[in-house]
Amino acid sequence: VAAREVLAETGAIWVSIDDHEVAHLRLLMDEVYGEQNLLAQVVVNLNPKGRQLGRGFATSHEYLLVYARDARRCVLDATSPDAVDPRDFPLAVADGRRFRHLPLRNTNKKFNPVTAPTLHFTVWGDPESGRVGTTPFDGAVEIGPVFGDGRPAVWRWSRPLIDERADDLVCRRVQGRLGERVDVFQRDWLHRDDVPGGRRKKLRTIWLAEEVGSTDTAVQELKDLVGHVFESPKPTGLVRRILGTMPDDAVVLDFFAGSGTTGHAVALQNLADGGTRRCLSVNSAEPTRPGSNAHTAGLLTVADITRARLRAVAETVGGGLEEVQGRIGA
Repeated sequence: VAAREVLAETGAIWVSIDDHEVAHLRLLMDEVYGEQNLLAQVVVNLNPKGRQLGRGFATSHEYLLVYARDARRCVLDATSPDAVDPRDFPLAVADGRRFRHLPLRNTNKKFNPVTAPTLHFTVWGDPESGRVGTTPFDGAVEIGPVFGDGRPAVWRWSRPLIDERADDLVCRRVQGRLGERVDVFQRDWLHRDDVPGGRRKKLRTIWLAEEVGSTDTAVQELKDLVGHVFESPKPTGLVRRILGTMPDDAVVLDFFAGSGTTGHAVALQNLADGGTRRCLSVNSAEPTRPGSNAHTAGLLTVADITRARLRAVAETVGGGLEEVQGRIGA
């Protein structure tokens, strides 16, 4: 709850969790942030070999739950560095511009006349000419948003947006489970003026170890800086992919900083793209286990591990480090 209070209206929270607790955590996050603000549940393949100890399956993944403070205002950009494939845009107009048809109806059943009543309305269309509008015209028939099984749905666009971009809409007859109907489609263009540099693919919700790193690579990253002093660190590649979805001047808060991966990743990403991100890494004074590598190295608390790593990062990568010690609320 406290995290929501300090989260910017345009921000997002990413929570890493394993298989055992993800169902409970998602219910809790739905209650605190609202189910409508869930952006994704990402599967992260951090252990390609799988856990070989114990009975049952060799679990090789964890989850990231991604919630916005307000999904309508969130600035998270879920596009990847990879350009879209022109072959996915099979249609073309006379001047050669390529496009594809996307249903104007929202295909996500979470959005319906109950949850989004302002997007459930009738439009008018002529299936012979393809013309679509929000008011009647000669040759037009009424078209309401429905799912394939006939249940009422909602549009993805509001009335004003349909009026503004009517040239990007077309209607045609389609065959559904209940027979023929007229439906509305958006012309989705391969090249758009509002996307400088060309369109990119969206990030998938399965992230592989070869893309973001694994637990093994994370252990090595930490070992290179302060030794093998933490059992299950996260790879910086994972956090850098997350950082890539947000503006390059974002303020990042990690209130379970652990081994300090987030602070390390912020420094690396700023170095790579010239960003001005700032990271606040918070950790408790939880004691390390007597006899452990960390304890033997003089790192008596988990916070000591965080500090040691971030000091090493500041020396080797740069970015600076300011340390504050005390009790929250004290």
